[in-house]
Amino acid sequence: MIEPDGRVIRGGRAVLRVFGGLGWWPITTPLSWPPMIWFVELGYRVVANNRILFSKFFFRTDHDKD
Repeated sequence: MIEPDGRVIRGGRAVLRVFGGLGWWPITTPLSWPPMIWFVELGYRVVANNRILFSKFFFRTDHDKD
């Protein structure tokens, strides 16, 4: 994501920034501090590297369940 001042934010930090902007800041603020941000980045990387696997579980339609 690109901040208004031109800074580029990527990965888990970008996800936290988006969710914080959506009103989840009480949760995202402490997650942005070390060492929690390290786990957020690790989790982001795991999901990003396994998008197809995660999409099979989280984005199923009713006809996919058979």
